[in-house]
Amino acid sequence: MTVEVPRFRGNGVIEFAPHDYRDPGPGEVLIRIGANAICGTDRNEYFNGSPIVPGHEAAGVVEATGSGVDVGTGTPGVIYLMDFCGDCRSCRVGATNQCFAKRADVGQSTDGGYGRYALVHESNFFPVGPALPLATATMLLDVMGTSGHALGRAERIRDDIESLYVAGAGPIGLGLVAMAVIRYGSGFPIYVSDLSPWRAEFAASFGATVVDSGDEAALRDLAPDLAFDSTGKTAARRTALAAVSKRGALICVGHGEGLELDVSRDLIAPERAVIGSEYFRYDELAGNLRLLEDNQELIERVITHRFDVSRIGEAFELFWSGQTGKVVITQELDG
Repeated sequence: MTVEVPRFRGNGVIEFAPHDYRDPGPGEVLIRIGANAICGTDRNEYFNGSPIVPGHEAAGVVEATGSGVDVGTGTPGVIYLMDFCGDCRSCRVGATNQCFAKRADVGQSTDGGYGRYALVHESNFFPVGPALPLATATMLLDVMGTSGHALGRAERIRDDIESLYVAGAGPIGLGLVAMAVIRYGSGFPIYVSDLSPWRAEFAASFGATVVDSGDEAALRDLAPDLAFDSTGKTAARRTALAAVSKRGALICVGHGEGLELDVSRDLIAPERAVIGSEYFRYDELAGNLRLLEDNQELIERVITHRFDVSRIGEAFELFWSGQTGKVVITQELDG
């Protein structure tokens, strides 16, 4: 079928143009998109253009199925970014985010959620209940999934966690704050910094304490047990590592720049760790769905703006202003 979709031409230009979608093949499902959340990593497609339709935080309803598929038409759910193989060493132990034979990244190498449809394997579609709004369901992906996985990675390093620091209060940083509140309780000490005063104060409304990332001495005095970098910036990582307590850990969640280490001073003597955390495992979705259902009001507050797909350009301009939480692009399912 042929429908109009937004095409990212580069330099911030988004134009609507006809786009063809084929029928689903064996093991595939065609998802009619209802919502897709904007992510900071969409910056590349927005400014540099894309040969495919971007959008990797998508929720929708099964429109059609190929042979050998169990999920029925009309089933709502979210699309897991990584089209994992299911057979490699990583997949066999559930580490689908570290698949050795990944087939695609939906919305990054194959058509994604800013379009009318997305064609995916059934294995990377996760059903949700019909009562959950699709815009809310997108929070299961980067906001809850990526953040929750990072917290879980940190807990494998240290089990006596009494405080944490989050560098960057964008969507992932906000997800870390919200998931930490859910995981450790509303009185748990969470410190957060961001160059955008709006985003820092918004994170504070979830229960975090705003700190100045430029005041390294004050951060060292706080000595958080864990530090999470969602900025991808070398300076932010360096400051966070210097502040973290003995036996603590820096968890790098944001892609971007590098980090130089003095191994003796930074790692060996204080027994600190520096680890990476990439997206999340497919099998974490079920637990996060239960958390979302139990904490829906809190998680929905991460979404500050919703725009119909016809206003997608306006939505991106607002998102880049640094004065939003999560911005979700919506489409009518019967449109």
